[in-house]
Amino acid sequence: MNAAVRSLIDDVRQTLMPRRGAQHGLLPPLLVGMTVITGLVDAFSYLVLGHVFVANMTGNIVFLGFALVGVGGFSVVTSLVAVGAFVLGALGGGLFRWHLGADVGRQLVVATGIQLLLLAAALVLCATVGGSVQGGLRDGLVAVMAAALGIQNATARGLAVPDLTTTVLTLTITGIAADAHAAGGSGSRAGRRLISVAAMLVGAVVGGMLILRGQVTATLVVAVILLAVIVAVTRLVPRWAPT
Repeated sequence: MNAAVRSLIDDVRQTLMPRRGAQHGLLPPLLVGMTVITGLVDAFSYLVLGHVFVANMTGNIVFLGFALVGVGGFSVVTSLVAVGAFVLGALGGGLFRWHLGADVGRQLVVATGIQLLLLAAALVLCATVGGSVQGGLRDGLVAVMAAALGIQNATARGLAVPDLTTTVLTLTITGIAADAHAAGGSGSRAGRRLISVAAMLVGAVVGGMLILRGQVTATLVVAVILLAVIVAVTRLVPRWAPT
């Protein structure tokens, strides 16, 4: 096994199972879990709520442009609701970080706890109508879920763990290629970057599979359960993560 492969495997292991005393403690595996949630909720929003994302705002800006010129299947209102609610959620996430200071554990407990409540509310709304979401309820679900993911993104930004933003993969994929040994780079953190891409892919695959099988609400159930696990684990973070 050559050095590059060993480095890749070690990077994967350190991301998913960090050693005690590691620089970012338990944050990397928690953020990987949040990336899976991103794939799940964006699969739900795009496939069930129409052409809209609740986590990836780049797509929504493009969708808004399509809607403004009259392309069918895209909504100006829904795109604006998603972006607006995401901004409010991100604002809330920034306020939590500012008020809670440098205590990483408290930041995670508060941010993920509120995110869990919002996604649970979306799950209840979806279950109430049996997964058939139309009209105002659709935009309401978009708003609730986008706010939750805005909080998640603001929190991940504040934690600043390299290559684990939980949502934006364009720079991550660029880094995999641009920093590769073949491009003259060091190949550093390739394992972590690949895990980030794989995590979102897994979330999207699971969400898409459940929706195609008619188990629409189950997609949100999986997201809520995974986030509940993350909220529970955050109580361990102060023992491991820097404060």
